[in-house]
This record gives sequence, structure tokens and C-alpha cells, in this order.
Amino acid sequence: MLIVEFCVKSLFGLVLLGSIFTSSHTLAQSSHAQGLQPTMKPLFALHPSTPISLHTASNTEQSLKIIFPLNNYKTTSEKIFFLGTAPPTGEVLINGKTIVRSQAGHFAPSFPLQLGENLFTVQYQNQQVQIKVTRVTSQPELPQELAFAKDSLTPAVDIARLPGELICFSAIAPANSTVSVQLGNQTVSLTTQPQQAQLPANSAALTGRNQPSVKSSAGQKYEGCTTVATASDLEQPVFQLTRNGKTATQPSVGKVQILSPAQLQVAEVTADAGVARTGPSSDYSRLTPLPKGTRAAVTGREGEWLRLDYGAWINKKETHILPGAIPPRTIIRSVSYKHSAGTTEVFFPLQVPVPVSVQQGERTFTLTLYNTTAQTDIIPFGDDPLVSRLDWQQIHSSTPGGPEAVKYTFNLKKDQQWGYRLKYSGSSLLLSLRHPPTSEENTKHKPLSGIKILLDPGHGGSESGASGPTGYLEKDVNLTVSKLVRDELVKRGATVVMTREDDKEVSLGDRVAMINKEAPTISISIHHNSLPDDGDAEKIKGFSSYWYHPQAHSLALFLHDYLIKKLGRSDYGVFWDNLALTRPESAPSVLLEIGFMSNPDEFEVVTNPKEQKKEAKAIADGIVKWFKSVR
Repeated sequence: MLIVEFCVKSLFGLVLLGSIFTSSHTLAQSSHAQGLQPTMKPLFALHPSTPISLHTASNTEQSLKIIFPLNNYKTTSEKIFFLGTAPPTGEVLINGKTIVRSQAGHFAPSFPLQLGENLFTVQYQNQQVQIKVTRVTSQPELPQELAFAKDSLTPAVDIARLPGELICFSAIAPANSTVSVQLGNQTVSLTTQPQQAQLPANSAALTGRNQPSVKSSAGQKYEGCTTVATASDLEQPVFQLTRNGKTATQPSVGKVQILSPAQLQVAEVTADAGVARTGPSSDYSRLTPLPKGTRAAVTGREGEWLRLDYGAWINKKETHILPGAIPPRTIIRSVSYKHSAGTTEVFFPLQVPVPVSVQQGERTFTLTLYNTTAQTDIIPFGDDPLVSRLDWQQIHSSTPGGPEAVKYTFNLKKDQQWGYRLKYSGSSLLLSLRHPPTSEENTKHKPLSGIKILLDPGHGGSESGASGPTGYLEKDVNLTVSKLVRDELVKRGATVVMTREDDKEVSLGDRVAMINKEAPTISISIHHNSLPDDGDAEKIKGFSSYWYHPQAHSLALFLHDYLIKKLGRSDYGVFWDNLALTRPESAPSVLLEIGFMSNPDEFEVVTNPKEQKKEAKAIADGIVKWFKSVR
């Protein structure tokens, strides 16, 4: 969060000091959250010039700072914390109540919010700040006239399904209504269903508030499903609402199409690593990325998303359609392998590039080829530094005539895995499995000799990350600590690559590309944490580590436990997390949150130069000990 200080001098010499905020409080995981990490911001952004109401009766410098929330801030949360600081002498009051502050005068108390406007007055001595926070509802509201709730009709985008597949509709309307949908020559009745619990956002796991809840809404949800047996274009469904003798109709935004199984289109992945997901939006979980060139039949559509025949969804912008192509199927006979520059390279000769998935286990690496049938009688695979044995298994489809798959299981000699890469070369799939790093001689005083480590100081440039109670930015703390860690690692013999060495913006895509290009032995991203609006910033603090691929779990867990013990820090936890900087599969990659910018007491620790040097030494020592434990 960037703060621009400004001074206004009057004719009488009075100096008023205030703050203009050019960005707002960011969520803890905003720095590295979904997709290629879109930054999570507050629900409503404020214009940079939005002022905070400021009143003072003296000619002293304005020393009360409110970093978050801004005036006129809007949120859906039931409570919010105030982040700021004032000189440690004296009291700070919010709505007349004295609040707890850290030794240096920082504060982060939480207050409940009622729906609508909530007015807060923050006072320190003769200085006063007024802030309005508006809590808005996330529930659709019913209009005054007889009508459906705005944006409540589904499908809300064009969809395509196979014959016989369920097509479901929903709408929010006044209670005690009769609701139906006209789809082609069918009339589908929509009825009220038992109320479902609502699930909070994934970020709720950060505050321990991730339990389902049942919330009342202004209207009643009506749902119903049907099937269509033959291929056809059914255009837009028309919803009808009847209540108290009055009727209203409204067409759906989305159209419905039933696909012909004999004329399915074939999509080819054009992205280097197509993002496969469990459902048709970026809210759904990621699956193994699809290598460029992968082909699969399209069995469904929903807006911009394509459902591929092996079950995953992909955004159409990462593909193109192959005119006239038939659904890809392939046989596989044998595989071959060779050693190359610290890797075992395994070649899978196929007739066409088919979808793949990877699963890492304890001493196993499993690769599944979909739409594939084995004609395998022989596989040459001798002594290998990494693999003790390769097994394969045909997986039959549960649907008669459906696509089959072949599963290859690499039985490994050690638990720790060091990264892999998948790509298509023509129609052959190349799997590269990295070998463990080799030890160099005379490394007693240089235990990390021969080890390349990539360090990623989170954020930078206009991407500032979280903010502390003084306005000190996460991006600056990250860079300071990362440079100290770099120096400690170099002392121990490591080759260190930094994603940035100054305050510049480096996109998440570029950071990931650097990991894949540099192929470090391990990758570590350095961050400092913060909380969503409803987090308890006064109490929540601690060190945490994050991993995505099983190959990174050991490193994340080891560093987490080691640093907590070595530094005497609070334990915030170890998380599996779908973050851009934990997702690279080419090396064990972890993200460390060294402490909370939003906790007043911990902020003083993580910005203390002496503590930062201790952190850097502990991280370097922990990495040395981890390597010794897994070699």
C-alpha cells in the first residue's frame, strides 16, 4: 500500500499533515493467490484522491495515521479491522473506546459492521479522523415489481451439453411463486429446494472462519433440471414467474445447445501449459497443466470454457479448434529412456498428443495418458539413478465405448523428488525427471556448493503487497530480507538467482518463467502476510510456509518447523496452496510468509534490522540442514 504524504502551509504558518492513499489494504494471499496470481483487492476500490476526514485544533504535525480502511470503504464482511499508528504516549480512541496498541504505538482492533453505513471516529489527543465503512450484502435483491432477482437466472452464459445429460436451471423469485422454464418444446417446472449452506471463499481458511453458513435472502431460490435426447440448438430458455394472478417472463442470457456425439469438435492446446480445471471458471481447482499440442474432443461448453473428453475444462483462449478432426485416440506400444544432464528422459511414442495427468506419491511418480490403449509387450528400463522400476496398467472406462487410459508408475529409489517437465515433441510425449543434486568435494565450509537456489522477493514496483500500520510496504521488507538471505546462502557456497534486486515490477508469469529457465535446485519466494477484512489482526500472527507439489512438501515443512524453533516465532501453519510461485513443477518451490504486516507487535519484529539478519541466517541454515536430511 503506497502512502503519499502531503503538506499544506497556510498564510499563518499552520502545517497540516495528512495522507493520500493510492491503493487499499490487500488480502494476505493477494500477493500470490490464484491464476497467475491475480491480486485480491477489497470489494470496492476507492479513487486515489479520496481524502480522509481530518480535524485538528493545533499547529502540531498530524501524527495519527490510519492505513486501513479508507474513508467510504465498502465490504461484505461482518467485521473489519483498523490498521494504523500514533505516538506511543497517550491514548487512541475509536468511537470513544480506548484501543490496545503495541509498544511502538501501532494498532489493529476489529469492530463489527451492521448492514449499510458504519461511522467511525478515530481520535488521538486533539487529532481526529472520521471514516465511513459500508457493509453491502452479497445476496441478490428482489425488485419492487414482480420480477426475478437481478442476475439470478442460470444458465447465465451459452452452454452446450451431450444428449441425455442433465441441464439445470435456477432463479431467485418471491416466495410462494410458480416458476417454470420454456426450453424448446419442453416446459420445465422449477421448485424450491431444501436450503443449501453457503461456503465461504478459500481465503476464509486464513482466519479460521471457513465453516458453511445458512444466510437468509430476500427471495426464494427455484431450481429444476431436464434432459434432451437429440442434438439441437435450443436458443434461449424463457423463464416465467406467476404470483397472485400476475405473470412475468424473462429470457435467459445464455443459450442451450445439444451436441452431436458424431460431430464433436477437437481442440488443440496452444498455450505452453494449458490450465486444466475441475469446472468451467477460474474458481475451480487446477489439474495437471496440458502440454502445448495436446488434443481432445470437446464434450461441453460453458461461456468461454470447453469441457474436454477426459473430464477437465480449459478456457478456449488457450486452444484452437482443428476443423474436421475426429476425437483423438491413440495406441502405445513401448517407451524408451536415456540420461541427459542430470535428468532421466522418458519418451512415450503416440499417434496423437493426448491429455495427461501427473500424481506424485511417496517414492512414486505416476503419469496417466488418456484416450490411450496399450499394445505394450516390452519396455527397456535398466539401472537408473532415480527409478528402480517402471510399471504400467490399462485403466478401462466406466462408460461403454468411452475413452481408456494407461497409467505408468515410476517406482523411485528415494522419497524426495527434484522436479519434472512434460512436453510434446510432435506426437511423442517427453517426460524429464530431475536427478538429486550431486555433492561436491571440500564442501565442509561450503555445504551448498553445487546448489543453485532461486530467491523471489515478492511484489515490487507498483505491486506493493500488504502494508504495515505505519504504511511501510511489504515489497520493501521482502527485498531487504531476500538480499540478506542471498548473502547468507552465498557464504555457504550456493549459486543464487534473484527474480529482482531492486524495486521493480516483475510479473508473476515472468517469475515462473525464470524458475523454469534457470532450473534451480530449489525455489523460495519471500513474503510477509496480512489478513482479509474480517481477520483478527491483533491476535493472528506467526510464520507460515506454502507448497503445492508433493515434491515441495518436505522443504516447506522442514523450514517451517526449523524457523519457528530457531527464531521463537508463533506458528501460523503449513499450507497446501494454489499459488503462482508454488506451482512450478521444474523444482521444489515453496513460499514463506515470515510474519504478519497487519499484526502490530509482529510488524515491529519483521521490520527490525537485527531480527531480519537472524531470519536470513536461520533460513540459510535451515536450507543446509534440509539438504543434509534428504540426500
